[in-house]
Amino acid sequence: MGAARVKRRFSAVVDGPVEEEEVMRLAQSAADTARAGGSPTGRRPRQRFVGKDGRCNVTFVNMSERGQRYLSDLFTTCVDIRWRWMLVIFTLSFLLSWLLFGFAFWLIASAHGDLSIRLPCFLQVNSFMAAFLFSLETQTSIGYGFRSVTEECPLAVVAVVLQCIVGCIIDAFIIGAVMAKIAKPKKRNETLVFSDTAVVSLRDGKLCMMWRVGNLRRSHLVEAHVRAQLLKSRVTPEGEFLPLDNMDINVGFDTGTDRIFLVSPVTIVHEINDESPFFEMDQKALENDSDLEVVVILEGMVEATAMTTQCRSSYLASEILWGHRFEPVLFERKECYQVDYSFFHRTYAIPNTPSCSAKELAEQKYIQSSRSSFCYENEVALQLVSPDNETEQGLECPSPVTRRSSHPMVVTNV
Repeated sequence: MGAARVKRRFSAVVDGPVEEEEVMRLAQSAADTARAGGSPTGRRPRQRFVGKDGRCNVTFVNMSERGQRYLSDLFTTCVDIRWRWMLVIFTLSFLLSWLLFGFAFWLIASAHGDLSIRLPCFLQVNSFMAAFLFSLETQTSIGYGFRSVTEECPLAVVAVVLQCIVGCIIDAFIIGAVMAKIAKPKKRNETLVFSDTAVVSLRDGKLCMMWRVGNLRRSHLVEAHVRAQLLKSRVTPEGEFLPLDNMDINVGFDTGTDRIFLVSPVTIVHEINDESPFFEMDQKALENDSDLEVVVILEGMVEATAMTTQCRSSYLASEILWGHRFEPVLFERKECYQVDYSFFHRTYAIPNTPSCSAKELAEQKYIQSSRSSFCYENEVALQLVSPDNETEQGLECPSPVTRRSSHPMVVTNV
């Protein structure tokens, strides 16, 4: 039973039929590499989950009652479908409405004998084509004056009233759907761009992952903020295989730097600290990890319509450049600031970027700082001591067990 579960688990990532021994070998290899901090080997590279254009590479299959669920939310379905299908629905809805009521008028006229008597239910309606034209003129309020309803048949009056009501409903629904589709903020994403690559380098003495986002329009994106997630498969200690495990990447949520003023291109910075999923990953491990994908998201409200839009992109391990920085794009001119988008995707190498992980870099800094921090702190404290006490205490560091110094301004370690 366990082998069957493992076989089903790896059926999506292994091409062709496999034997149970091979499946168990792949499962064991995946578990071992996951515990070691790596990615499962022996299988083809994972497909990109989010494309560079923001489209998610996901297909839904085996959905029960899919059509019924889509029809229950017909308005959203009409807004989401392609324009060619929207135009087909637009045309058919009116055409079928005219045909339906034209057929109803023709049946009423035929049942009443309008084709043979002098006082019919409908004037000048003596064929199906005439009934169709009367239906069209009624619903569109054209009113040529040749065809009209009489008081002879109450059923005909009721049919005309129903057609007017149905026509108003169709107008409201179709026009509303078309307007919502026109105002849909999806096309706003065409003028929001992410850099082709992300970079890893030192900033303020800390190892950081950075990427760039820009707005090609002069209109602003209100309440713009960014998010990022790391998608990577892993095996839990219990043996459960997670094909796409989502891990949040902190881009300044705690400090508020995730909210950006997107007038000129902005570089998004993720500090690789002990809470980062890249904390134990060095340059070689990053370059060899074919199972890694960083999904970046930009959200905000369109200034013209106040509708929320979302722009997405992603970076594979091969698109993350270690030891690089972005070229400047903002230049100060005589009367204004100039943004040169020809430098937007350009990077340059930083030779002195450490290739070790952020964890190793932090440990090295801690060792170097711990050698001098104790005596340096006390040296600063001793500088505050009066000349009389300074001659008695000398330059030696106070004993760490001393809780208070004889001078009230000297603070010593415990």
